Amino acid sequence: MTDKYAVIGNPIGHSKSPDIHRMFANQTNQDMAYTALQAEPDQFDSAIDEFISSNGMGLNITLPFKQEAFRLANQLSVHAQRSGAVNTLIISSTGEIHGDNTDGVGLLRDLTKNLNIKVNEARILVLGAGGAVRGILPSLIDEKPVSITLANRTESKAHDIANLFLEVFPISPNRYDQLAGKTFDLIINGTSSSVTHSMPEIPNRILELNGFVYDLMYASEPTPFLKWGISQGASLATDGLGMLVEQAAQSFYLWRSILPETEIVIKTLKQQFQTHRH
Repeated sequence: MTDKYAVIGNPIGHSKSPDIHRMFANQTNQDMAYTALQAEPDQFDSAIDEFISSNGMGLNITLPFKQEAFRLANQLSVHAQRSGAVNTLIISSTGEIHGDNTDGVGLLRDLTKNLNIKVNEARILVLGAGGAVRGILPSLIDEKPVSITLANRTESKAHDIANLFLEVFPISPNRYDQLAGKTFDLIINGTSSSVTHSMPEIPNRILELNGFVYDLMYASEPTPFLKWGISQGASLATDGLGMLVEQAAQSFYLWRSILPETEIVIKTLKQQFQTHRH
């Protein structure tokens, strides 16, 4: 019998996850089907129940349900506990729900393996204070970078997140306007500004010469943040497509105990985007 998996979110029509997991399944000869499910905000629990009762074996969780999935899980991985958000559910044969978060692992693999960025030598600035940022911080901290600064429009939210990690790593919370005069080797945009085609209100000249900028969002066109990075002399300005594929590969591994090759999948998706662009 074909094993059932899905991604659940709202909206979900744009999701690349079904394509990615189809490529992984073909590559590793896994008999599995992967679909996209849209749930209304107040219907998340019942959508999960329905999926489990139809013998579903695992789910990816995307916006806006990562905190809800955290609440719903019977067991949580260390990554999920530390980030307070879940993007992967593993359903046991007895119906137990295990929650994990593969976003940080995905980002780190993309930065270090695909892009050859030495995260452990970097002064990192992370923009935003939402679920996406909470999801990636534990993995960035594990690399022991030189420093992590967290900036948000409202400083109190940056403080709240910094406090979560107080015992493991000193994160410096700032408002955007407090960044002037500081410089960073790697700036990661974890805000939702790219969805609205806008730009976080950060000062110019905070990117170290030949530094890197990384947008957690992926899009067929460079985001305003990536264009800003290029204008500031970034040696590399990249979106989150690699992270998307790498976090999916880790989810796939948690479900199937086999880690698929990601390079060819990233390449295929990039080509699709190029075709779409012309």
